[in-house]
Amino acid sequence: MKISFELDAEFREDQGKGASRRLRHLGKVPAILYGGKRDARSLVVDHTKLAQLMDNERFYSTILGLKVGSQQQAAVLKDVQRHPFKNQIVHVDFQRVLEDEKIKMRVPLHFKGGAESKGVKEQGGVLSHVRNDVEVACLPKDLPESLEVDVSGLAINEVIKLSGLKLPAGVEIVELLAGRDGPVASIHMPRVEEEEAPAVDEAAAATAAAGATPGTAPAAGAPGAAPAAGAAASAAGAAAPAADAKGTAKGGKDAKKGDGKK
Repeated sequence: MKISFELDAEFREDQGKGASRRLRHLGKVPAILYGGKRDARSLVVDHTKLAQLMDNERFYSTILGLKVGSQQQAAVLKDVQRHPFKNQIVHVDFQRVLEDEKIKMRVPLHFKGGAESKGVKEQGGVLSHVRNDVEVACLPKDLPESLEVDVSGLAINEVIKLSGLKLPAGVEIVELLAGRDGPVASIHMPRVEEEEAPAVDEAAAATAAAGATPGTAPAAGAPGAAPAAGAAASAAGAAAPAADAKGTAKGGKDAKKGDGKK
């Protein structure tokens, strides 16, 4: 069995949220090791070392060697919990690996030949990656680090499915075992976005149909202007007699005052 990475670990006896919080403050990561027909054990690993290993894509899909003291246990990484906003690994799960026991792992898909494919180069299509990894089942010795997907032969509107992937000996795809043959990659025509017609405000449209814009006086000679002008003239005409009457009354009063003085 090939060991691709080694990681030092220690057994831990303290349990609970408080103990895990203290470990994180010390730059450690709580972990658990299970499977392999043995009881689960709580571990602790160094955060800095673990973060460095996780920068390598192969760390997630290869056999790891967990060293506890002088003993080494083959395992695979099964789950990682990260802090929601800090750059911090909160907890990791490892599964023991036995040479004669099949394991299930997600392995990355590496695509090649996209730019040279007929659908892209000659027909102007666009290559879409429907998925970037796939879950496989195999013995530890047969576990591939990745699967290669050759799309150089794809024409436009053609699809590569899981059943079309080339697998190493002894490797099976879990979805195919369950009777599901999903798409992996396809080439399609680029989508052309239609220009949206500008939205017209119904109130503004109704006002425009009536010949006036809300909040503004209609221009002279425009539809709807004459009634407004007539109303203004009528109002002015009604106001004029009132003003004359007021003036006449005032003049008569002044005349009386003058007569009295004489």
